[in-house]
Amino acid sequence: MSTIAEKILADHCEKDKVEPGEIINATVDVIMTHEMLGMRVIDIFNEIGVEEIKEPDKLVVLLDHWVPPASIDSAIVDKNQRKFVKDHGIKNWFDWNSGICHQVIPEKGFAWPGALIVGTDSHTCTYGAFGAFATGIGSTDAAILLATGELWFKVPETIVFDLRGKLKPMIYGKDIILKIISEIGVEGANYKSVEFKGEVISNLSIDSRMTICNMAIEMGAKTGIIEPDNKTISWLENRVKKSYKIVRSDPDANIEKLYELDLSDLEPQVAKPHSPENSVPVGEVAGIKIDQCFIGSCTNGRYEDLEIAAKILKNKKIHPDTRLIIVPASKEVYLKALENDLIKIFIEAGAFVNYCSCGPCIGAYGVLAPGETSLSSSNRNFIGRQGSKKAMIYLSNAATVAASAIMGEITDPRTINI
Repeated sequence: MSTIAEKILADHCEKDKVEPGEIINATVDVIMTHEMLGMRVIDIFNEIGVEEIKEPDKLVVLLDHWVPPASIDSAIVDKNQRKFVKDHGIKNWFDWNSGICHQVIPEKGFAWPGALIVGTDSHTCTYGAFGAFATGIGSTDAAILLATGELWFKVPETIVFDLRGKLKPMIYGKDIILKIISEIGVEGANYKSVEFKGEVISNLSIDSRMTICNMAIEMGAKTGIIEPDNKTISWLENRVKKSYKIVRSDPDANIEKLYELDLSDLEPQVAKPHSPENSVPVGEVAGIKIDQCFIGSCTNGRYEDLEIAAKILKNKKIHPDTRLIIVPASKEVYLKALENDLIKIFIEAGAFVNYCSCGPCIGAYGVLAPGETSLSSSNRNFIGRQGSKKAMIYLSNAATVAASAIMGEITDPRTINI
């Protein structure tokens, strides 16, 4: 019997069943690409020598990493991308004003249960929150896929995390995935399909589920998947315009390993430099002085994150020695935050609020100087990720970032009155 990943891959290569380790050629439903299209994919596509994209309506193109461009080189990338989109009649084109790809793709209806989705970004696995098999691919694979309409896959083995218990206040998807990564390490799920299930998952918001699947790649996973439920279907209503079927793992599916974790006592997590696997309860690092705080990215720039940050920051001020940057993940999230006065709260607290982009997560702006320390709601705290190689980056949920921005040091969000 088969897992979700195996069933989706079998369906897309017209086979009744596939086995872990098997190499298949499959058709995909959605091909997502951002600035990587203008940086490398276009060049490789032209080198192949074909003149037309095989299935242009499957291609979704965005600009989100360097928005707006801060250099001539990035402006050239944008220019090349716009020309390619126009020349090939790409309908699914989202310029600067839409937001970060991994938020925009599901918002615009390009992720659904049972879909096979690829993207030129490692965090494409985010869409597994909707029961899709979603994974990142390289520029060469993307160009070949545009030219031929097919791509090869190695069927991954599956590991399962059965998450149990009742979460404490201020615990979100970010804390769960940081805890998991700290348990198995950044290579603990190399090339695996990771399924997340259990009562904890059932009670989580879609926003938190997206955060968990987003960071599946941080433990080496090929994809992270959550079986769809009524919350999923409700969220996708009026977004996905096509029919789809729910794909579930068989009860007796052959999996490589089952992890059963009781998260009832889980504390807010903070990942110490320079790896997400260095996650510890917030109390172990509380009091560390921070120069900059960041709430945003494809991991934690969603409405749930902004909402809890606003509750914590309301009628308070950012510490005078600390900077706070807030970047909503999409235009939709930004407008909702604007409508509900969250943006006003942020600005009155002293935060810098920018329009939707990847921004500080990748060091596009708001970079760190040597010796500075950042607390970020993003997904990676690698050396040099947000500026100087001599800076220190800690990771946490948005609530912890907001609380810490007020105090000027890493702070347990549960100690702040809201």
